Amino acid sequence: MDLKQLEYMIKIAEENNITKAAKKLFITQSALNQQLLRLEKELGTQLFLRSKRNWHLTQAGEIYVENAKKMVRIKLDTYNQINDLIEIKKGQLRIGLTPERGPEMFAAIYPIFYKKYPNVKIEPFEMGVKQQQDEITQGNLDIGFLTLQSFQKTNDNYLPICTEEIILAVPKAHRLAHLGGRIGEKLPEISLSCFNHDSFAIMQKGSTLREIYDNLISEEDFDPNILLETRSVHNLYHMVAEGICCSVIPSAYAKDSSTVSYFTITQKPVWEVYVSYQKGSYLSNVAKDLIKLATDYWTKKLSQTIV
Repeated sequence: MDLKQLEYMIKIAEENNITKAAKKLFITQSALNQQLLRLEKELGTQLFLRSKRNWHLTQAGEIYVENAKKMVRIKLDTYNQINDLIEIKKGQLRIGLTPERGPEMFAAIYPIFYKKYPNVKIEPFEMGVKQQQDEITQGNLDIGFLTLQSFQKTNDNYLPICTEEIILAVPKAHRLAHLGGRIGEKLPEISLSCFNHDSFAIMQKGSTLREIYDNLISEEDFDPNILLETRSVHNLYHMVAEGICCSVIPSAYAKDSSTVSYFTITQKPVWEVYVSYQKGSYLSNVAKDLIKLATDYWTKKLSQTIV
């Protein structure tokens, strides 16, 4: 079986379009179409339902692509194991990064990684937690750096990197701000119910932090005014720093500021920073070194926040 042909079929399935797939594969559409027709003739059945804009897998196509991904994964794992055995520092890593904090972490650790592995190509992809989990399960990502709660884990492999506390940030002008603390100190504890009449900036629905916030207010049985919903945790902090509203933020985003006061929330919510990879796949030494760098990064970053 031709492994290149397997990769071709996988790419058509990913793009749902043969023209787009051909561009991504850097071959002509005609050549790719010939490969597909030859394979379908060999199998005696169609793998794709064609239309002008969208191609969809037939039942036979779904079986083929699912197993093609397994075979491509076996090839990759085999090469990685041999590279580790003979200590060849080359290859490719496709990694998933959550928006905002992922690229910040990657930018900090990549120069160190590059000095050790100049011949290893890393392809970073920014995507949310759930999308990363889907891509890992399908074998489209080698590893993913995720921030989630334990109950959100899938059946793939997860290695814990660190635990991060979720804290309450309030403007210094707030009536209760004098009871709060500063970053780098042990923070006073408070119930969110004390802020029932305040406005909050929160993350948009679908994010892990939003799920944590929704669970907290549900437990406290109150419904504060939502002033802003955003996709950026940095925006949450800046809204508080400007004295506009309160927010619930991860401790790594908190800054020692003269305009913000912080509290530990009564329920002591946390989330975990994990690295995940496909169940049954081989984790190369190169990937392990990248994970070690990420672990060192988060350990240092969180040690500077809450004691």
